[in-house]
Amino acid sequence: MLRALARAVCFHRLGRLRDRTLESRQHRASGLNLVVASIILWNTVYMDRVIRFLRGQGEDIPDNLLPYLAPLGWQHINLTGDYLWAELAKLDQDGYRMLRTPTERLTA
Repeated sequence: MLRALARAVCFHRLGRLRDRTLESRQHRASGLNLVVASIILWNTVYMDRVIRFLRGQGEDIPDNLLPYLAPLGWQHINLTGDYLWAELAKLDQDGYRMLRTPTERLTA
């Protein structure tokens, strides 16, 4: 799954480094690793926030299931380079983006 994320980020699933020099390929691979690590960190932070929120709402989320969660998804991240900033993101009191409710996910 980690390789699939890296392939998705690297040239939008083409997964080829076409630089001619070893140094250029190393720079591009390092940048790829940085972007992949950033996506994993983002997902980890927000997965933790969702778990805390759901538990605060009374949902039973057993701790023994948490090791089976993987922060490797990227479906919610635009990898094509088309970024639209029509409105500012709504942040909560801690400076994080607001969590979406199930009905908001259906309309987004």
